[in-house]
Amino acid sequence: MGSVAERSKALDLGSSLSGGVGLVSVLMVFVWLGENQVSPLRPICDLRVLDHFVREARDSEVIMRGCRGGCGVMKSYFVPLTSVDFAVWEHTDVHGQAVEVQTGLSLLDQALNNAMKTVSNSPLASVLENNISNIHSLGQILHSLDLQQARSTVLPDDSVPASAQTQEVSSLPELLQVQSSFLRGKVRLLLSAAPACQRQNS
Repeated sequence: MGSVAERSKALDLGSSLSGGVGLVSVLMVFVWLGENQVSPLRPICDLRVLDHFVREARDSEVIMRGCRGGCGVMKSYFVPLTSVDFAVWEHTDVHGQAVEVQTGLSLLDQALNNAMKTVSNSPLASVLENNISNIHSLGQILHSLDLQQARSTVLPDDSVPASAQTQEVSSLPELLQVQSSFLRGKVRLLLSAAPACQRQNS
């Protein structure tokens, strides 16, 4: 088995080459999210973009589990719950769902940023930075769906209090596992049912 750096490079190459459709979808996000938008953002409803981010989180988890040096320190990170009570979810309006998803993304963003500060291995830091970028892109996708009135309620530092919607993890692999599960679960549910996407598909 190769070094972490070699595996990280292989992941980068594999992510770039696997599934041309996935890569094109991700590139389309940045075309649609141009910095100088003067017209309303076009709703981004293609779930292949989300699937690409899920794959990258899973690949990152594998790399972190194989890390042998400079892998960060053990500490607690507040992250969102990933389990979905469908009876409750389906009776929550879309703005309430969006608040929960945006708050979860903010928690993941905080946790990944705090984790990256403890990592001295440069390839691993790059892996975390890429996942942070993906979280920010998802925030922009939510913005394109006109759900911005649903604001995150996360505090601006790592002093997030425990609540019914949060849990604690103590390692980077666990953090990345939560990230991929959250994207596959609540984020996918929200994007699939977003009114803007329903109108676009009708």
